[in-house]
Amino acid sequence: MSFPAATDGDGRSPGSSRSRRARRGAIAVCLAGAAIAVVWRVAAAGDAAPSPTVAQSTNRRDSPLAPHEFVRTLRVTGLTEATRSYVVTVPFQTGGGGGGGGGGRGGGGAALVITRLVRPGTHVARGEVLVEFDRQNQDKLAFEKAAEYRDLVEQIAKKRAEHEAARVKDESEREQAANKVAHLELEVLKNEMLAAIKAEKNNQDLDEARQRLAALRGSFDLKRQAARAELRVLEIKRDRAHAAMEHAAANATALTIRSPIEGLVVPRTTWKGSGPGDVQEGDQLWPGAPVLEVVNQASMQVRARVNQADMQHLRSGQPVTVRLDAYPDLALPGHIAQIAPIALPGAFSGRVRTFTAVVAIAGTSDRLLPDLTAAVDVEIDRVRDALVVRRDLVSVENGRPRVRVRDGNGTAVRDVTLGPGDDVDVVVTSGLRGGDVVLP
Repeated sequence: MSFPAATDGDGRSPGSSRSRRARRGAIAVCLAGAAIAVVWRVAAAGDAAPSPTVAQSTNRRDSPLAPHEFVRTLRVTGLTEATRSYVVTVPFQTGGGGGGGGGGRGGGGAALVITRLVRPGTHVARGEVLVEFDRQNQDKLAFEKAAEYRDLVEQIAKKRAEHEAARVKDESEREQAANKVAHLELEVLKNEMLAAIKAEKNNQDLDEARQRLAALRGSFDLKRQAARAELRVLEIKRDRAHAAMEHAAANATALTIRSPIEGLVVPRTTWKGSGPGDVQEGDQLWPGAPVLEVVNQASMQVRARVNQADMQHLRSGQPVTVRLDAYPDLALPGHIAQIAPIALPGAFSGRVRTFTAVVAIAGTSDRLLPDLTAAVDVEIDRVRDALVVRRDLVSVENGRPRVRVRDGNGTAVRDVTLGPGDDVDVVVTSGLRGGDVVLP
């Protein structure tokens, strides 16, 4: 008689359940062993190779001294500026007819419209066109004044011809009157042979002829003076029209601005309806407003402010290295060209004074622009073949600087003489030699 196999609560046999639990325990033991092996290998690797940071620091601290060049610098900051530049402004149009008279804002005429503008960042040569303004009004005024000038020239020529004809006529009348006087004087000589009435008539005719001759001679000079005055009035009008014509032509020419130097075009900002912005073609600007600037990048400098405590380290002619905050990879040589003799109040306190130093930049670059913040590293000290140690390795006992060096298998303390240094390192001029290892 057979009996059914015994089962647990979920219908599986007890033997099958025990075998599954045994397999799960074996797998857990294997995983734990693998984890222990990985941890042991990582720990062994860490003991065998210390971290790179510690190794490098130990090497630098305990490395033998070797002579090298020590340079101490002082850093000052300032702004770049061009020593040769040309600022283009809207020209003042004087003389009337400038498109709105002389009552515009700024007292120099009406606003002008830009019709042509060179693109900022362009390298321009000397004589190249930078800006052109609308010249229609000035061209029109020049044309009108030229027509007025030509009309006055013709009037003067016509008036001179009329005056010449009048002069010839007056001279002819004067000569006729003189001839008549001479004729009547001859007739008067015959009065002794003529009747009394005839003689009296001859004398009367002679008196009238002489009076007419005197009147013609007197009026002749007056007529010439009047003619010269009339002609002079026309000449003055002609000269004024000519001056106005030339002035209008000069104003029209001034509306085309050319660069007097070779350089880089830098934009200038102006106030527009929505706020400040760069000047563009089509903008309407008032006279005197800046449009753009041409800078010669081969002649740049830095105007820096130096704290009064650092003035003792500076002198004219010192070499410097100029770095721009906008382009950290750019380094340009230079020198201190000028130091102001009078100090100015500091930015944060009136008691702390600052001096202005002008640094001439020897090099040039397309990225060298005005109004950039610059850091100027001034070379204060330079020692060749110097033994340099860190300041924190130097101790002072009884006013005497000392260092601890490796001496065979032990250590020794040596008195040293210090030279120039900075906040981190200091030059040892005596007491150490190359190959010594300075210990903390």
